[in-house]
Amino acid sequence: MKFQDYYEVLGVARDASDEAIKKAYRKLALKWHPDRHKGDAQSKAEARFKRISEAYEVLSDAEKRGKYDRFGENWEHGQEFEPEPGQRTMSPEEFEAAFGKSAGFSDFFQEMFGGQFRQDFQGEPRRHARYRYRGADVRAELHLGLGEALAGGKRGFEIPARVSCPTCGGTGFLEQHVCPSCGGVGQVQKRQTVELKIPAQVRNGMKLRLKGLGEAGTSGSEPGDLHLVLLLDDDETYRMVGDDLEVRVSLAPWEAEGGAKVDVRTARGVATVTVPAGSRTGTRLRLRGQGLALAGRGKGGKVAHGDCFVRLEMDLPAQLNERQRALLRELGEAADRTPGGGGA
Repeated sequence: MKFQDYYEVLGVARDASDEAIKKAYRKLALKWHPDRHKGDAQSKAEARFKRISEAYEVLSDAEKRGKYDRFGENWEHGQEFEPEPGQRTMSPEEFEAAFGKSAGFSDFFQEMFGGQFRQDFQGEPRRHARYRYRGADVRAELHLGLGEALAGGKRGFEIPARVSCPTCGGTGFLEQHVCPSCGGVGQVQKRQTVELKIPAQVRNGMKLRLKGLGEAGTSGSEPGDLHLVLLLDDDETYRMVGDDLEVRVSLAPWEAEGGAKVDVRTARGVATVTVPAGSRTGTRLRLRGQGLALAGRGKGGKVAHGDCFVRLEMDLPAQLNERQRALLRELGEAADRTPGGGGA
């Protein structure tokens, strides 16, 4: 069978980086894994997958790649050379006679081909050497309702992630063979649960780096990081108005008419708000510096905050006693019934 250049098999340049070779292999291994093909196409995929795995096994190993770059298709001759008919090999005794006893038969080849020769020549088992790669960073967005964000505490959520393959331990191989669980990639897809403590100075678009919560590294190397963007969404009580925060507060008609004090949760904690007597629906009360944290820093390097506006709305309590209902009916009977007015 015609020799196929390993670089061509993986579709990479001869000066490709280790990471480029790894990415090319992952893409091709997933595409040509035999389990993803059926019928007649499966045998073709198996042959292609075998060539891809062989190419990656050589090019992902610095020592083997160096030999391959020097000797091409004959790169393994120093390890498992069988002479063609009519040819003979030089014995250790003949080698010493030609090059001197001090040179050493096996040392000569070890120097030429590296430490792997000593293992193979002595009949020791060959081991598949793999590089260790730090896990990839993961980027994700987390949506939080404004009320939930202001309440603080912890929030659990799930993200898709690639973790180290439990079958092969992240190496991608089992006893010189490609791992059937991960297809030689060394990682498998799963849902990962992450628990986040909501920052005290939370703001829309805030970027957090959660160390070690990204994808698993290969062969037990360190995992990547999770880069999380917090996106705050309006809810029934809170909404964002530019850099400011607006909170909806419901009052009974008699509270609005006679004035009242209400507690309001803002981005800085709980504030007591004095509602002026005679307030109407739509009235906005301003609490300076009680809004969400702003990007950047304010004076003296402190975190700057927007304002919080309390928007008043009239509403009746969910339950009224008989006396309250009677007073409301009386109020309605005494109302001005001019056309287009507030009467019935």
